Amino acid sequence: MKVKDVMSRDVISVSVPGNRENALFLMKKENVSVVPVVKNDTNKLVGILTRSDVINNPDEEQIVMLMTRDLITTTEDEDLSDLCKKMVENNIRRVPVVDDEGGLIGIITSFDIVSQAIADMGIKDPVGDYMITTIPATWDETPLNVAFEIMSFFGLKSIVALNANNKMTGILTETDFITESEIISERSEHSSTVGTEGDKWSWDSTSILYIEKNRLKFTDKVVKDVANDNVVTASTRTKVSVCAEKMKSLNVEQLPITGIEGELVGLVRASDLLKALIK
Repeated sequence: MKVKDVMSRDVISVSVPGNRENALFLMKKENVSVVPVVKNDTNKLVGILTRSDVINNPDEEQIVMLMTRDLITTTEDEDLSDLCKKMVENNIRRVPVVDDEGGLIGIITSFDIVSQAIADMGIKDPVGDYMITTIPATWDETPLNVAFEIMSFFGLKSIVALNANNKMTGILTETDFITESEIISERSEHSSTVGTEGDKWSWDSTSILYIEKNRLKFTDKVVKDVANDNVVTASTRTKVSVCAEKMKSLNVEQLPITGIEGELVGLVRASDLLKALIK
């Protein structure tokens, strides 16, 4: 299969110059987590902007300072397995598709590949061979701001909710956190005494520094108020293509993996399943 067999040509993009507020509004409106960045009045690809770029850098306003410039791109005629290899090696989930002149013509994601290719390929490898076992989990009574920090620490895009009996009760994604947050500005005051040795009056002089900083503020909800409690899981023995079919039907990019007694043992993401196509 080729990239053109799976890619999306209906691309939502932003242009530079541009600002964070407009980009984040567009992401929320279109329910996308990444947008290619093109040069104003052209279709020339110059970068890519993710929700993570926006929320992890709340003090930066300009898209040109937030976006990733060092891009990995593909063409519509590239072999799908070759692209998967590049995505896995570089730990990326989305790749812009460009023409011979660098113009943006589409985008392809790990979910596109899983739902439109792997789901139909009858790959019988057990999904346990591809899952990750180091996953973020938290008590379902945890405040959202704390749960977000836990998820960020792992460098993943989701976190599993557990109740007081250590049973899985739901899952939250980065999108859920963004929906329940806003970027606010706070001003802090810092003072210091200024003077020179031998000048008794100068020791009474005080310098005041005002620092204004943006941060992500969450609602007062706890994890169980927001988490999707209708969680579909897979077992370690579920076949890769069957797992891909579940992701496709549910329109999700990750599934918790459970053991024989229903205990949480791992997580498999669409990006993990790309390895099966390379194999």
